Amino acid sequence: MSREGLLNAAVLLALGLVPLAAHVMGEPFTITLATRAAILALAAVGLNIALGIGGLVSLGHATFFGIGGYAMGILASHVQDYEPLFEWPFLFEGSTSMPLIWLLAVLASALAALLIGLLALRTSGVYFIMITLAFGQMFYFFSISWSRYGGEDGLSIYVRNGFPGLNTLDPIQFFGLCYAVLCLVLLGARLLARSPFGLALGAARQSPDRVQAVGLDPKRLQLVGFVVSGAITGLAGALFADLNRFVSPTMFSWQTSGEIMVFIILGGVGRLFGPVVGAGVFVMLEHWLGDMSEFWHIWLGLLLLAVVLFARGGLVGLLAGRGRAHD
Repeated sequence: MSREGLLNAAVLLALGLVPLAAHVMGEPFTITLATRAAILALAAVGLNIALGIGGLVSLGHATFFGIGGYAMGILASHVQDYEPLFEWPFLFEGSTSMPLIWLLAVLASALAALLIGLLALRTSGVYFIMITLAFGQMFYFFSISWSRYGGEDGLSIYVRNGFPGLNTLDPIQFFGLCYAVLCLVLLGARLLARSPFGLALGAARQSPDRVQAVGLDPKRLQLVGFVVSGAITGLAGALFADLNRFVSPTMFSWQTSGEIMVFIILGGVGRLFGPVVGAGVFVMLEHWLGDMSEFWHIWLGLLLLAVVLFARGGLVGLLAGRGRAHD
């Protein structure tokens, strides 16, 4: 196993063992922090497919994160308010079933990514960045004006959605569920990166003209990668909303898109576990430095600057050295 493979295994093991130790010691807040890190890492794994493999710099992935969150919030709110979501062509009263919520969140996010991608991929570079950012802000201001579901104040959910065979109100069981989802998505991302599609998507990033010369459409490859990326980030949004039992327009904000990108840059763009390391470091800094000062982002900015200047390949690249991405 390569150095990066050993590092990845150590990171995955640490992320799993810390909450177990916290459970034994009766520290539920630490379990919640680990759950938050796992969910944010999941969102960044989604973006890393578009950014790390496809070379698509998106500042609008909060769109999919927010869609996933609001999918959960809308479905659960109708159950807790005993008000049907719709009555035609059949009666649907909402849902508190996680598998159904995840399915709808993924489908809605994938559809949004498809529509946004069809327009944004007509451009490239800074224009692509600005179009994705514009869509994110459109959804942000729409959610602020959507008074039916809380508007600017957001929407509180007083029930925890259920998963068959688990008590999701138990912090360690909910963490285990999020951890399992993250592991499955990481495995899927690894397989995707090594698949013919993943290799073609990487080639489209490096030399779209050569890809087109061999009979492949680079824009179509990028569109599929963008849709898969958005779907995964939407799933993370649904889990994040379930963790907080609250959704708000901030899930759509450009700051959220920026934070997801920061996770990847900190950990390493294109590195399989870069998003996991970056999200973990972010949550730890937020917890430890946030207690000391409300201006803790200054220290995060200095760390980010140091990584960009001196740690090519992010923290994973610094510790593991140069290696093949998605090992």
